[in-house]
Amino acid sequence: MDQSSERIAMTERLSHQGINDARVLRSMATVPRERFLPSSERSHAYEGGPQPIGEGQTMSAPWIVAFQVQAMQLPDHARVLEVGTGSGYAAAVLAACGATVVTVERHAALAERAREALAGYDVEVRVGDGHLGAPDRAPFDGIVVTAMADAELPPELVDQLAPGAALVCPVGGQGGGELLRHRDGRVERLVDVQFVPLVRDEHPGRGGRTRTDRG
Repeated sequence: MDQSSERIAMTERLSHQGINDARVLRSMATVPRERFLPSSERSHAYEGGPQPIGEGQTMSAPWIVAFQVQAMQLPDHARVLEVGTGSGYAAAVLAACGATVVTVERHAALAERAREALAGYDVEVRVGDGHLGAPDRAPFDGIVVTAMADAELPPELVDQLAPGAALVCPVGGQGGGELLRHRDGRVERLVDVQFVPLVRDEHPGRGGRTRTDRG
């Protein structure tokens, strides 16, 4: 089923919702969102909300994917760390923007599915505790987190930023929180959000992914 017209309509909606980074819009007009969904959900790929991907998890809504990528303000040919792979869609959008991506997923089954869907994209999928990042590939030109950190930005991730690079991460609690952007020791509050908690994993590869949901 050709859903290219739905993809273009989605990007037009995003442009009216404050997404103005031409690379992000071009990438989201190119990356087939349906490719990263179970076959039973592909007809809903371009609706405005999150979509289920199995294991009790979801693919984030198009707007939150676009907003977080845009908020990093990436340079060309950036090296990016994503914490919370999920379906792999956001990593594909980052790669289509020209980034080299390392993405970390807690749930091994989701990581394997994402790895298959990401064939052909410049993305390395790892299984592990996202709090730890990927220090062997640091420093990064941008880091994006797709779950709610508790009380503070994860210090391990802050330490993996290149000078001038941004960490975009939600911080808060069960009642919601704020999407923050940390750059060179300064923190900006971007937008109110609701995400599930970012879990520090004692057993990497076991248990559920820390996922993103935006109402």
